[in-house]
Amino acid sequence: MSNSLDQLKATGTVVVSDSGDFASIGKYKPQDATTNPSLILAASKKPEYEKLMDAAVEFAKKKGGAIDHQVEDALDRLLVEFGREILKIIPGKVSTEVDARFSFDTKASVNKALQIIKLYEEQGISKDRVLIKVASTWEGIKAAEILQRDHGVNCNLTLLFSPVQAIAAAEAGAYLISPFVGRILDWYKAATKKDYSKEEDPGVKSVQTIFNYYKKFGYKTIVMGASFRNVGEITELAGIDYLTISASHLPSKELMNSTDPVPKKLDASQASSLDIEKKSYINDESLFRFEFNEEQMAVEKLREGISKFAADAVTLKDIIRKKIQA
Repeated sequence: MSNSLDQLKATGTVVVSDSGDFASIGKYKPQDATTNPSLILAASKKPEYEKLMDAAVEFAKKKGGAIDHQVEDALDRLLVEFGREILKIIPGKVSTEVDARFSFDTKASVNKALQIIKLYEEQGISKDRVLIKVASTWEGIKAAEILQRDHGVNCNLTLLFSPVQAIAAAEAGAYLISPFVGRILDWYKAATKKDYSKEEDPGVKSVQTIFNYYKKFGYKTIVMGASFRNVGEITELAGIDYLTISASHLPSKELMNSTDPVPKKLDASQASSLDIEKKSYINDESLFRFEFNEEQMAVEKLREGISKFAADAVTLKDIIRKKIQA
């Protein structure tokens, strides 16, 4: 019998690797891969990736300018260096994240995204193989709308914790969204002081709601569950469009080593019969902000996620700065 990971793939779910450690990606044979500043920071500290850091620093030095500009250029190039190496392993797309500091600045997010795409193209990599990750703030969703509509740049809206964010993202024409299943569970466990079965898991339920909404109303935006705490969260979403699983964390290893059945749990064909209210936010910023603000978990986890990614980007820049000045 095939292992549980292969059974998951057989339900129609595309498996995506969530890692900056491209040396471990090939083992799981994912279609796509996604990175973020935290993953790149962790990987960049390993000796085997020092050459990528050196290449990024050399690029920035040759470009010249003020030290702060060199650091920014080196960071952008480092993200692309990792993405390029990952694309040598996978057949599909890699997600590269815009600096979280720009999460509340639409124009800056668009400009940074286009700079990253330009760096990829200079390396001979088509924008069709890249997803630009932006946080699912109002400003990030609007940046994705501009990038998709005006520049043909596909976007991955990340740090998504609420159907409000998901609906606006779909209306914006985003290529893909990344609802964070495990982080939703973390919040509810801390808030309620209780454990949840896989069937009751609030993160799983949130993503099921988003999936059924999209399929009910014919949105093409891909739903990619992310940030898992256990295997049950993964298997309860079997049949979803995409799942991104860390190659180094326990759930993926358990799936590889198990032959337990993984039946299909989500089915797009069944969504049409569901009684779901149609909503709209993309042209009503005040409504988006109010209804999102009513979800305490989503507000807190979005803030926390942006802060963490921004802090890890600052740490990366400090490493780069020292190398430039050495």
